[in-house]
Formats: sequence, structure tokens, C-alpha cells
Amino acid sequence: MTLLRTQLGNTLRGHRLSQRRTLRDVSGAARVSLGYLSEVERGQKEASSELLASICDALDVELADLLAEVSLELRVADGGAVRPLAPTPGVPAAEAQPATEPPAAAQQPAAAQPVAEPALALVGAPARSGLRRGEAVSLAA
Repeated sequence: MTLLRTQLGNTLRGHRLSQRRTLRDVSGAARVSLGYLSEVERGQKEASSELLASICDALDVELADLLAEVSLELRVADGGAVRPLAPTPGVPAAEAQPATEPPAAAQQPAAAQPVAEPALALVGAPARSGLRRGEAVSLAA
């Protein structure tokens, strides 16, 4: 099982390297120490939401996009299995259980299959709402 902080760090590092930027450059722009940013990228430190927002701002990456990317990578790393965390209110238990047979969509060509929803969602905002920098969001898993 991949840790969230490890995947967040790998994804942040990937964005930084794709922009050909140094740790020093991004740490200065994000107003965080170079050592701490390095530890976040290596998955050794758990970044706060404020710190993630600051790093995303420095990398010109939307926080919601980063979280969606990390969510997708976590699904791939865990074999793509989707397990319900708790019963959904108002949904009978029989409908909430995963089907034993693959759904019809799984038998269609890959191009026709729907894209998986991210495991993390922004609460109180529509998907891909284009939140402005500095707006507060809450996360729900």
C-alpha cells in the first residue's frame, strides 16, 4: 500500500522536474525551507494543506489537480481496486456490494470505458470548479 505522503511527494517532484526547476527555486517561491521541501518530496514529512497550497502555487499547479493526480496514482498503485468505505445512506446493502461479475463496461474496449473518479473530492465545490488560489476547501475521502 502506497502512503499518501509518498505519492504526494513523488507527484510534486515530478511537476518540479518537468518544469526544470531546482528545490532552491521552488522552496524560495513557496516560502518553505529547502530541507523541508526535500523531505516532503521524499515522503518523509506530512505536508499540511497550507504548505501544499503554497507549493502548488509556486509550481503553478492547482491543488485540486494535484490531489486528483495523486488519487489516480494511488488507485493504480493499489491495483485499481475500488472498495466502498461505508454503506451509502438510502442504498440497500445488496446494491452497495461490489458485483462478482465484471460490469458490462469492463468488457468494452478501453476507449469506451468511463474515466475513474478520483478517490479524493473537494467538498462544497463542483468537480474541476477552477477554484481561485487562496480559497479554502475541505477534503473528503
